[in-house]
Amino acid sequence: MRYIIVGIASALLGRVLPGSRRVALQPVRIPCARRRVALLALAFGALVLAAGCGGSVLMPTPNLYALTPDNPFSDVPACFRKSTVDVLYATDRAAESDLAQNPQYGYRRSRSLAFGMTTVRIGKDVPWDALVAASRSALRPTDLPMGTDETRELGRFPPTPSKTVERDGRIVDAPEVVEARCAAEDRLKALVAERLALTPKKEVYVFVHGTGSNFEEPTYVLAGLWHFMGRCGVPVVYTWPAGGGSDPARGYAYDRESSEFTVYHLKQFLRLLAACPGVEKVHILAHSRGTDTVLTALRELNIEIRASGGDTRKALKLGCLVLAAADIDGEVSSQRVAAEHLMQVPEQMVLYVSATDLRLNIGDVLFGSKNRLGQLDLSNMTAGQLEALRNLPEIQFIDARIAGSWGWSHAYFYHHPAVSSDLILLLRDNRRPGARYGRPLAGEGGPLWRIDMDYPAPAQETHK
Repeated sequence: MRYIIVGIASALLGRVLPGSRRVALQPVRIPCARRRVALLALAFGALVLAAGCGGSVLMPTPNLYALTPDNPFSDVPACFRKSTVDVLYATDRAAESDLAQNPQYGYRRSRSLAFGMTTVRIGKDVPWDALVAASRSALRPTDLPMGTDETRELGRFPPTPSKTVERDGRIVDAPEVVEARCAAEDRLKALVAERLALTPKKEVYVFVHGTGSNFEEPTYVLAGLWHFMGRCGVPVVYTWPAGGGSDPARGYAYDRESSEFTVYHLKQFLRLLAACPGVEKVHILAHSRGTDTVLTALRELNIEIRASGGDTRKALKLGCLVLAAADIDGEVSSQRVAAEHLMQVPEQMVLYVSATDLRLNIGDVLFGSKNRLGQLDLSNMTAGQLEALRNLPEIQFIDARIAGSWGWSHAYFYHHPAVSSDLILLLRDNRRPGARYGRPLAGEGGPLWRIDMDYPAPAQETHK
């Protein structure tokens, strides 16, 4: 039979992440001569549509609160005891209007970096006590939809590359560019200072999303995580020009190049964030393709800072660096991270990996990769491979295969209650792995750890 029934579409996309865009798919008969092209296009579509973070309803209650007495809400400052969350954002998405109030940011690229505040709503007119009760229950009586109440652009940096002039034989930025940049820097520093003044924890949490995401989705993800962290510190979303168009194959290719386009602006933002008075630490959580963007930016910053005799960790105030479901070729990451000792830059570098992450399996097929970093299979490695990983003690590899192959498998850092529990213990409390430190992961030897379904119930460490 020279035709095939492509049922893989519904298999890959039939269980869409909560809040993801849903597409009605029907089996299609495709001639075998066109099979490879069709399957590749279909795989691209699956990857793009599934890679968005999801999050149009509040994330499931982490086991940490559903299965233990831990109550993160008892110490929440009074000003945060409401059903809305204010998230600071930075973006080089082009605005589709000139409005400072409720601007619409699309997927096109902007040469200038903008910043502001967006207010995320959890539920519909939910009283604080009711929200807390729902947030400590594994079974909620109703979903808590998330939406955007208001977005306010509060500043914008000059476009890059900037206008230059010659002075004393050197090419420098034009005076008006320097003036505009300094004004934007001062406004951002003042905004961060305003947010720090509201919380006793003087730390910043930056989330960088992956492909297929619009402007709103990552703000919902971080708002949910920050809520379950006890609303401590300052939540910041760095959102780059993803979600590029309706054609799946070209859309993913566009997003991939946008993730490279944004590196300069991300470096600019991280340097400035660390320079904000009062900021004690900056923690970075990157997901999917956003992990490549973050690693590239940090690698370049590390080269720059070390060349000038500085200490990158101190200069960037870098605390935890979390790479979840990393959409990076494994061999590429070995050069960018291990060979250049990038894992020594943050206080803790944590990789959440899952061999059952089907979205990354598709990425392997598309790019001819041996293995995406985020699908590292710790249970199927040779003795030599395991030994090589154990010689990288600065990195924590967390096996999250419990997420399974469907539904939340690519966004498990947010959607799976066991994995989100570990992420909270890491970011909120800066805990090292192991029961003795209060992160009772199952030890697999050296930097290798495993999350079990009932985590954070104490696990037996079996270091090898």
